[in-house]
Amino acid sequence: MTVAPPHPSSRSTVKSLLRLWPYVRPARWKLIGSTAATLAATVSGLVVPLVIQKVIDGPIAHRDGSALWPMALAVLGLGVAEAVFFWLRRTLTSRSMARVEAAIRRRLYTHLQEQPVAFHDKWQSGQLLSRASNDVSLIRMFLNFMLIFLIVNAATFGIGIGVLLVKQWLLGLIVLASSLPMLIFMIIFEQKYRVATRRSQDQAGDLATVVEESILGIRILKAFGRHRAMERRFSTLARELRGTELYKIRLLAVMWSGMILVPEATIAVLMVLGVHMVSSGTMTTGALVSFFSIVMYLRWPVLSMGFLLAGANDTAAAADRVFEVLDSENSVTDPEKPALPASRAANGADAGGLLRVEGVRFRHPDAPEGTPDLLRGIDLEVRPGETVALVGATGSGKTTLTSLVPRLYDVTGGGITLDGTDVRDLTRSQLRELVSVAFEEPILFSASVRENVILGYQQGTDAEVRRALKVAQAEFVLDLPWGLDTRIGEQGLNLSGGQRQRLALARAVVARPRFLVLDDPLSALDVHTEALVEEALRHVLATTTALVVAHRPSTVMLADRVALLEDGRITAVGTHSDLLASSAAYRHLLSSADLGGSRNEEREAVK
Repeated sequence: MTVAPPHPSSRSTVKSLLRLWPYVRPARWKLIGSTAATLAATVSGLVVPLVIQKVIDGPIAHRDGSALWPMALAVLGLGVAEAVFFWLRRTLTSRSMARVEAAIRRRLYTHLQEQPVAFHDKWQSGQLLSRASNDVSLIRMFLNFMLIFLIVNAATFGIGIGVLLVKQWLLGLIVLASSLPMLIFMIIFEQKYRVATRRSQDQAGDLATVVEESILGIRILKAFGRHRAMERRFSTLARELRGTELYKIRLLAVMWSGMILVPEATIAVLMVLGVHMVSSGTMTTGALVSFFSIVMYLRWPVLSMGFLLAGANDTAAAADRVFEVLDSENSVTDPEKPALPASRAANGADAGGLLRVEGVRFRHPDAPEGTPDLLRGIDLEVRPGETVALVGATGSGKTTLTSLVPRLYDVTGGGITLDGTDVRDLTRSQLRELVSVAFEEPILFSASVRENVILGYQQGTDAEVRRALKVAQAEFVLDLPWGLDTRIGEQGLNLSGGQRQRLALARAVVARPRFLVLDDPLSALDVHTEALVEEALRHVLATTTALVVAHRPSTVMLADRVALLEDGRITAVGTHSDLLASSAAYRHLLSSADLGGSRNEEREAVK
């Protein structure tokens, strides 16, 4: 989903830009130096018309060629100074603003990594990608160029107006008066353009989401022949974005027309009055030429203000989008006084391993008002070294319950304890040392086999990796071209579903965790491989406390006890045989599965 932005008119462009100050502060002196250098370059250019006046009223009027050379050298010196100052501006800001961009992007990425799963459930990945790439780059370009020239051009206009008033106050007042309608025009333009800018940036994020989903789901789209439908969806969003961009262009066109028309009309008035003053003797020819040269020099600072204000609006909208993410609160945080960490090396019943779920309730933060909790008072105890299988119909809350143990979500009622310590009293790093997980949907990264397996256990040795691969029956990776150093493609799509699942299982068991949470870890395996993995997994489960989501009887057989989850509650706990004999709901649930040889046991239990 797209998170609804605040209405742009409720935000101030200046306030939005000022929020960037903590990131700009380390580079403030270079930014100030760059602005000063740019202003010096602009003033150097502004002095040239004054020299021209001296040339016209001096050497030219008096036909004195010898007096021309010093003034020509002065103009040359001003040109060289202007070039040096502009070189200095780029030198001062390029690297420092690139570091500012990197700092913002790094902070944004870190914040995204720290957010709970509930946050990512609400945000489209394309929106986050757009903010972390396009919006942050736009901020850097504004700080590196537009901000400096907004300040410099405003200062240049002020200095130029001051010079014009000193040279000829009446003509100077006309120039100053002509700037007032342009200022009003820019204020009106700014309000409309900001709304359009925010809309286009959000639409670009939606478009990025469609592109990402199409690439990641290309197999599904092709298999079901839906690539044309996705193309139509993309085209619709692209047309909407195009329409918004064209609206922005129309706004800019109107703004540029007004910004050009007013100065040109002003110049026409000045020309008539100036020629009259020269003819009447109240103004010299050199002064008139100098006056018009300054007015023409001020045209760019005035005209560029529209472009620069548009850039400021774009950047303010980009900053708002970035800070909407950074302002999101993390509901899963470390405690102020964390409990003492438990040793990773401790395994087995003698070293602890008691998992208790007490009165646990849970509902998603964005669940509509009035909807019942997904989990409603769960009580369960998994003894040290014991494996409990969690079974239930689709939607009963099995995966949600297993997600609460490693605090991917926080409970909304009750508590979960590990060896008597509430998981909320442990830091996330302590919790990750104690609990390892393997999900039904195996996610792999564009990294080597080794890096994928030791993802949560960075100190893992090659020997430990090979042991984990053996447990998961994933030793096929040793036959790949570069063995453990073989890079796995994006999301492991160059591997089969069963191969990806086995590598994910190896990742879960490599650290020999005290608590192991498995969400149907064998669902993608063939019968032969499943039997081999189960045999090896029994040795791992014998030395850890495990909670396993089971969707088929073969996985249930790995467990010491079974917990039946129905409609957000655990309604029965016992061995597989006990539940077959005592629970009609359990029998009904298993009867709908492909039990194979297990059906005989069920029939005997029913008899």
